[in-house]
Parts: sequence; structure tokens; C-alpha cells
Amino acid sequence: MTTVAGRFEVSSNYLARICDYLNVPRPGRGYWAKLAVGKAPAKALLPPAEPGEPESWTGKGGPVVLAKPQASTPPRVRKPRRARDQIHELIRDARAHFENSRPIEDGDYLRPFKKMLVDVTTSKGGLVKALALANNLFNELSAAGYRVALAPHVGHYRREGIDEREIIPKKERARWRRSHWAPQSPTVVYVGTVAIGLSIVEMSENVAMRYANGKYVRESEYVAPRGRFQTDHSWTTTRDLPSGRIRIDAYSPYYEATWSNSWQEEKARTLDGQLRSIIHAIEAAAPVIVEKLAEAERAREAQRRRWEEEERRRERDADRKSVKQSVVDSKAELQSVISRWSDLINTAKFLSEVAERAAALPEPDKSRTLERLALARFFLGDLDPLGPFLEWRTPQERYTSRYPDDGAEGS
Repeated sequence: MTTVAGRFEVSSNYLARICDYLNVPRPGRGYWAKLAVGKAPAKALLPPAEPGEPESWTGKGGPVVLAKPQASTPPRVRKPRRARDQIHELIRDARAHFENSRPIEDGDYLRPFKKMLVDVTTSKGGLVKALALANNLFNELSAAGYRVALAPHVGHYRREGIDEREIIPKKERARWRRSHWAPQSPTVVYVGTVAIGLSIVEMSENVAMRYANGKYVRESEYVAPRGRFQTDHSWTTTRDLPSGRIRIDAYSPYYEATWSNSWQEEKARTLDGQLRSIIHAIEAAAPVIVEKLAEAERAREAQRRRWEEEERRRERDADRKSVKQSVVDSKAELQSVISRWSDLINTAKFLSEVAERAAALPEPDKSRTLERLALARFFLGDLDPLGPFLEWRTPQERYTSRYPDDGAEGS
């Protein structure tokens, strides 16, 4: 382990955790010592990756890669049916964690402290019923050959918001109560390589409530004070409270593909009797989600090509502007050189005439004039007009077009 870890520049403990995460068998403690004396156990075979499990790791800080959802899924292998009283791994110990809840009002939804839990939204009174339904659904899906698990963090799956109301007015948009508990990872079932989110929700109903003696009670349970001198200091309102009836929500956990369906418990028909039809609907949704993902991929690719084309167009426009600007700047500089040329010629001619006139002056004035002439030449510097002309830059020297075939002006 130490040798292999050194190739990836990680510690052996870190690499061991990666092997555990990828479900890759590794030698146990003392393996190499046993191997040296010929008593090492047989090598464990690499098990096939389950749907939704990571398939590769690219090194320290690198991504863990999941299988891409495919339209064609391998034929499912029907597993032995689990007994209804067998507990699914996601349901095992879930009740204790849900009951370990943050403080809530009587009859309100549980808010457990643990976040890595199965996606169940329920009150304390409906907890047993909701977990039992979830267990039956997960067992049926497992028997049909589909894996139910908490979504891995590397897949960037989303959990759809939960509107727990049993009846949502048609003109009203869905709402999601911030006070609801939400799991850290959505619960998903893998139909082949396609993940489909699952939520078990205890629906709420609008209930008339009365505030009396410092708390709210159901209007149906309220007993007004009796007596000649008793005064009823209370008032009524309505609140959405858990109804004890369960709903199963299935949805697409992919950001780029929207799909959802739900099945509500009815008085004349329980959800346990609808599990087969629910599984068939989930199966039928897998190719629909894959097609939406493919459509989103095509749209993203088309958008990427449009962005690249726009970027190339902007670069060409900027190149044309730079070519034109180089021509303008070169012309302006050349005009400045021409003006400078005239100034230098006039200055040189002026100094020559001063020297000629100084030669004809008497000695004291001649020396004083020549001294001043020397100071003027030193002050004015180089008067050769070829210098500025040679320093002038042509348009091509100022800027070279990246697209010479465009035929831009001045190129």
C-alpha cells in the first residue's frame, strides 16, 4: 500500500480509504509476512461496480468518476424477493435517528439531527407507517434488480423540494417549508445507470386550530370552559398539520432533466397495493430522463459552439480594429515626422546663417557669438532629420494581423 500510494503522492491510509470507497479489495494486515512464508490467503476478486457506485479515481484532488446515464440499460437480474419483515439497509436504525429530533411542536414534522438518512418527511405519529412503506418499496425495487441507496456526493445530484400538502390549489404554486428537515443526499434508485430520486412524505391537511392556554389545539379537540363565570379567551386559525396519509414522490435528480411523479395514499386504496405499478412507472421514466439529458447535452454543445463562434467573431472584429488603428497611428506619426523634418531643416538653416554672420563680426563679438552658437547647438541636440524618419513605424510594424486572409484595410 505504501509503494502504490507513493506513485500518487498520497499516504497509504488515504489510498486505503479510496480503495474502500471504490470497493476495491486490498491486502489485510500481515498479508506480506504470510506471503513470505507461503501462508497468504487467496486474493479477493474485484467485484463488479453496482449502479451508482464510483468507477475510477484520478489521483489526489482528482475527480471520482461515475458511470454516465445510458439510454440502453443492461437487462436487470431479478433478485430473490425479500420478505416483507426484512429490513432494508437504509431503513435499519433509521427510526432511532428520526426520533432523535430537534424540538418541535406537538404533531409537527420531525427534524432529526442526523443528515445522512433516508429521505422521509413525517411526524412522530406517522414515522412507523412511513418507514414501513419505504422499506416495502425498497425491498420491491431490490427484488426487481434495482439498487436503492443514498446518492454519492460526486454525482452532483439534486433533491427536489417537498410540498407536503395533500391538496394544492391549481392556481397556487408549489411551496417548500424551510422548517422541513432535508437529508444531506437524496435517496435514489438506479434503473441501470439512471438515478431516480425517491421521497416518502406524510402529507399535511389544513386543520382548524384554536389558541388557548398558551398553545394551539385542534378545534375538534377543544373543550370550551363551562360555568357561569368562565370566559373563553381564545381564538381560531388554520394550520397545515400532518394527516397520517403517505405519498411517494419520484423525480429526476439531474439538474438538466426535469421529471416527477407522485402517488398518494387513498382511503380506499393503500400504496402497498400499488408498488408494482409504481415500479413500472419508475422503469418507464428512465429512458425519458436519459433523452432529456441527451437533449440538454445537445443544447449545451450547440451553445458552446455559438459561444466559440461569437468569441472568434469578437477576436476578428478586434483584429480588424487593431489593423485600422495601426494605419491611423502610423499616418499620424508620419505627419509628425514630416512636421519635425521641416522644423529641423529650418533650425539647421538658422544656425548656419548665424555661423556665417558671426564670421564677419569683429573679434570680441565673433567669439561671444560663436560661444552662444555652441551652447544653442548643445541645447537643441541632434538636428539630423533622418533620425525621426528612421524611427517611424509602418502599420505592419505596429500590429501584425492574426487573420491576414480577412483582407482588412491596411493589412
